[in-house]
Amino acid sequence: MTQAPAFVRASNPLTRLVLRLGMPMGPNMLLTVRGRTSGLPRSAPVAIAEFEGRRWIIAAYGDVQWVRNLRTAGEGEIRHGGRSEQVRTTELDADAALAFYRDTLPAFIASLPWFGRRFVELLFTVAGPEVLNDPVEAAAGHPVFELFAA
Repeated sequence: MTQAPAFVRASNPLTRLVLRLGMPMGPNMLLTVRGRTSGLPRSAPVAIAEFEGRRWIIAAYGDVQWVRNLRTAGEGEIRHGGRSEQVRTTELDADAALAFYRDTLPAFIASLPWFGRRFVELLFTVAGPEVLNDPVEAAAGHPVFELFAA
C-alpha cells in the first residue's frame, strides 16, 4: 500500500488540527519531518507504540509519503498534548521488524486497556490485518521506526 485509505486522507486535516491544538487522541501524535524533495516541513498524524521504555512508529498504511520522508531525514518532531520533542529515528531491518511484529506488538497490545485493544484491532483490521495475524507479511509491508531522543 502506498497511500492511506480515502477516509483516512479525508480526516487527516482535522486530526492534524486537533493534535496541533494539544488535544489527546490516544497513542496518536503529530509527526513533522522534512520533505525529501521540497525540504519543507510535512506533518502527519501517526500512532506511536510505547512499551517497556521504547517507542516505535508503525506505518499502518505501508510505504506512504511520511515513511519515505522519515527514511530520508532520519529525524523529526513529535507533538503530543501541546508538547514537542525532537527525535531521531532508525528503521528496523527485516529481522528486527519481524521480531517486533511477532513479539513486541502483541505484548504492547495486550498491555493496553480494553478500549485501546479494541481500537488497535479495529485499526489494523481496516489498515492491514496482516499486522495482527501474519508477522512475516507485516514486516514486509509495514515499515517500523524506533524513536530516540535527539
